[in-house]
Amino acid sequence: MKEKKVLGISKPIIGVIHVKALPGTPNFDGDVKNIIEQAKKESLIYKNNGIDVIAIENMHDVPYLKRKVGPEIISFMSIIGYEVKNQAELPCGIQILAGANKEALAAAHSAGLDFIRSEGFVFAHVADEGLMESDAGELLRYRKQIGAEDILIFTDIKKKHSSHSITSDVEIVETAKAAEFFLSDGVILTGTSTGKETDIDELKKVKDTVNIPVLIGSGLTADNIEKYFPAADAFIVGSHFKFDGSWINEVDADRVEVLMNEINKLR
Repeated sequence: MKEKKVLGISKPIIGVIHVKALPGTPNFDGDVKNIIEQAKKESLIYKNNGIDVIAIENMHDVPYLKRKVGPEIISFMSIIGYEVKNQAELPCGIQILAGANKEALAAAHSAGLDFIRSEGFVFAHVADEGLMESDAGELLRYRKQIGAEDILIFTDIKKKHSSHSITSDVEIVETAKAAEFFLSDGVILTGTSTGKETDIDELKKVKDTVNIPVLIGSGLTADNIEKYFPAADAFIVGSHFKFDGSWINEVDADRVEVLMNEINKLR
């Protein structure tokens, strides 16, 4: 399995900032400044403990909208992304839930970010928000139109928190090949839900099949990183870096340090 660099980095660790609930969403607390300051604080925790790349995500915006979010979300995520990247001086990416890939691309372009995490890129699945259909054609045309070809699009396949019964006759390897054919810049494999381990056998099969980077998108811990490290090109870590290992909490510097110590031994 040949290694492929991601964002010019060999096997980067991508630390996730789950930004606080944004304006207009049910859990928004009314303090816009605090949302930005907390994201900047967590970006420095990641930077100071050796994280290679940062990603921001609006996971506290429950319940999620399907595909379309308002300008209040797009503009604010762009501001947060700009502030985080300039604070940490690291490559930075963005995901806007749920499946608001075009909006994430616009925000990334405005903020000078490096990648987006896209769901529903190829095939269709049923998510919490309903039926999510492929948007690869529209998304890549939009990227071309706004001159954002330098922004990478990493795409979830057989995504967590979703039913894939309508594509049950399409194996994950074939899904990965379809994403590659549709010009994805990298595929992301996850467990069945947030924090759940990725299937190592599926990961190896996909890695052996496609010629684009393969990323792990959930379930990595200090205890299992040694198993996964040889098999993937990049590692997205969110829940494990939070206090008590729960995504709803803030980033815990001690947990980041412990995992990065294990990573550095493997490197």
